[in-house]
Amino acid sequence: MTDTAQTAAATRPLSRGRIGEAAVAVADAEGIGAVSMRRIGQELGVEAMSLYNHVANKDAMLDAMVELVAAQLIAGTSSLDAPDPATDWRGALRARALAAREVMLRHRWAPGVLQTRTAMNLDLVRYYDGVVGVLRAGGFSNDLAHHSLHALGSRVVGFSQELFDPGAAADDASEEMLEAMAEHVPHLVGMLAEVAHDDPASTLGWCDDQSEFEFGLDVLLEGLERRRASTVVP
Repeated sequence: MTDTAQTAAATRPLSRGRIGEAAVAVADAEGIGAVSMRRIGQELGVEAMSLYNHVANKDAMLDAMVELVAAQLIAGTSSLDAPDPATDWRGALRARALAAREVMLRHRWAPGVLQTRTAMNLDLVRYYDGVVGVLRAGGFSNDLAHHSLHALGSRVVGFSQELFDPGAAADDASEEMLEAMAEHVPHLVGMLAEVAHDDPASTLGWCDDQSEFEFGLDVLLEGLERRRASTVVP
């Protein structure tokens, strides 16, 4: 950023949007744990109390961060060069999910925060409306589209929610540790010993790397196509 751009940014009036932008930048660089009212106030060159004129509390600031990410989801999918869902709904929805994943990979904290939000976000609702639009154009009934949203879950917004997260211990697992666990969980240990993931640039959680994300997405899309085809009236 040039000195002129930095000066312009610094003199922008304090607002909910500007607070959200600063919080997103901190979370992107250092993780969501670094985000606090005091820290964001420091980033913006104001006292933390000044933020409360625009966001009621940290939860409201998290909502503002999610709003920015949701806006990027809309922007990223509205400009897609995707297949016509009327002729290739699977290709259209796959492209949409992968575009959403690019957004999530830029904001690795976002999946965890999204799962804690209770406030309705219009852009996020619009994103899901677009997903339903793809399914309906592809021949899905409203009932099957509804079931499909539940089946796709978080994958449709670019990440897969893991069944469990073993935490940092899994990252530090050694051969000795696996051997010690083998007596109690032989099937998991045998699998982990053979299948290793070392792709931090494409992961949003334990084992959620790009290949696993696409594998799960493709399996779901294939299954939904079979179900859609079986419900089409000749």
